[in-house]
Amino acid sequence: MQRKGMEDKRLFDVKLLMDRKHCQGCNNNFYNGNNSLGVSECFSLTSAKLVSRIPVGHWENPPYLNKKKIKVPSCWHEEGPNCTHYVDPQNIDSHGYWRK
Repeated sequence: MQRKGMEDKRLFDVKLLMDRKHCQGCNNNFYNGNNSLGVSECFSLTSAKLVSRIPVGHWENPPYLNKKKIKVPSCWHEEGPNCTHYVDPQNIDSHGYWRK
């Protein structure tokens, strides 16, 4: 017999599967039918999941301790002079510095 909470957790995990609506702003969203090449789905879409990340702009100075976590696709790819880096919370040390 399963515990009641286990069934709810399974449903929650299903909701975290990727949907193209989360791809807006990603460089690879071009491949989700937003091109004239006939490519209709990004090559990362089927394996992608929503993950918790901390958005850090390249212009921001540490510490990053009080930054809010957000959900972004695990395959997120952004480039450009004003891009934001999405850092895994485990890569922020106890002093709020980003470590690789």
